[in-house]
Amino acid sequence: MAERDGRPDIAPGTVVHRVIAMPRRLARRLRPRSVRARATLGASVVVALALGVASFGLLGLLENNLLRNAQNAAERQAVVTAGLAAAGRLDAVLTPDRGTDFLQVVDASGRVLAASPNLAGRPALSTARPSAPGTVRGTWNGRPVREEHRQRVVQVTTATSKGLVTVYAGTSLREADAADEFIRASLIFAVPLLVLTVALVTWRVTGWALRPVEAIRAEVAEISDRDLRRRVPVPPSQDEIARLAATMNTTLDRLEASVVRQRQFIADASHELRSPITVLRTQLEVAQAHPDPALWGELVSGALEDTVRLQDLASDLLLLARLDTEQAPPSDAVDLTDVVREAARTRKLDRVPVDTDIAPHVTVRGSALRLARLVTNLLDNAQRHADHRVLLSLRVDKARGTAVLEVGDDGPGIPPADRERVFERFTRLDDARSRDQGGSGLGLAIARDIATQLGGSLHVEDAGPGAHLLARLPLDTS
Repeated sequence: MAERDGRPDIAPGTVVHRVIAMPRRLARRLRPRSVRARATLGASVVVALALGVASFGLLGLLENNLLRNAQNAAERQAVVTAGLAAAGRLDAVLTPDRGTDFLQVVDASGRVLAASPNLAGRPALSTARPSAPGTVRGTWNGRPVREEHRQRVVQVTTATSKGLVTVYAGTSLREADAADEFIRASLIFAVPLLVLTVALVTWRVTGWALRPVEAIRAEVAEISDRDLRRRVPVPPSQDEIARLAATMNTTLDRLEASVVRQRQFIADASHELRSPITVLRTQLEVAQAHPDPALWGELVSGALEDTVRLQDLASDLLLLARLDTEQAPPSDAVDLTDVVREAARTRKLDRVPVDTDIAPHVTVRGSALRLARLVTNLLDNAQRHADHRVLLSLRVDKARGTAVLEVGDDGPGIPPADRERVFERFTRLDDARSRDQGGSGLGLAIARDIATQLGGSLHVEDAGPGAHLLARLPLDTS
């Protein structure tokens, strides 16, 4: 058995290891597993501790109060008797006042000079002989005065003409002892009864409070990925559990919408991928069936075009998947002015020219690649539908603290009823023409997802003829 840090290193599985680990395993087994049981145990332990502390405090206060009263009575009697002894007017038989049980006066040699009737003929109560005047207070066990209860005794030593004289005045603590016994007996029965009552009430109340939670759990257990329309019951209590149920239903709504969107996305993606793959396969089959070199150029050109289309579609699908699953969006400081200018510069020789109105030094938080993709998608959409002209503008809205990117064209525009639908995935208002010109129906959906992920927005602006898409992005304030 080796040592580690000065302690023996016990190998797992040995008898010693099992013996040492046994208390921990037993504690884990005895630990309450349900919230109801833990709440009941916790409340019972707290109440038991509180009652225990209160009981000890009550006993202490009562004990101190009774001791103080007994001591005060005995001390008054002892001081008065000591005064009589100093004045030489001490009688042989002393009569205790009310509150004092016995008196005894002893000289320096231990001779009893005077005593109360119940101590007549008794020797000195104490063999100790004080050497100087003073007062001593203490509690005796009752045996010196042949009592079954404790005695609170005050010993006052005073100087007389014949030397030092000690006065013993005592009071029985029978009332304190009786009160202690009564309170202890009461607490022995009362504390367990109160703890049991608290445990029972806590168990019932916790069970009643957690009943909606069990109903929620049972309903959630019945919800499957094929039936997300079910919702958990919301209790009418308007408490934390009701808010939990409402939040869970909201989460289920989002989950159902996400699943529906995902299934629709998969169906649309399958449909979109089927077309170029089918055309590509057809071209390859034609090339295989007719190995005419004169047709190869046209077939290869068509196959290459469909392959590029398929590659672009796959890239768009991968980007959408990343946008859907990315938790923390990029937050670098990006000069949006440079991004917009670069996107417009590469389109000077396009079929539809792009006019620009770009404000300088507009900085936002995000990713340069994502922002470039946002601008590119908006320009692709505008050029695809424009007749003669596309306008790209960038300005700053200081009132809102945003950068405003607007792309407009002079094409047929977007009907008001379709101004939100165009941002849905695989949406084409003119399906036949969009397919011919290479549109996949994902450009505006990707653009809106990028803008939303960066804390901005993208919508269709009602600004005259043609289509005008306006994106707002928060300015970099660092």
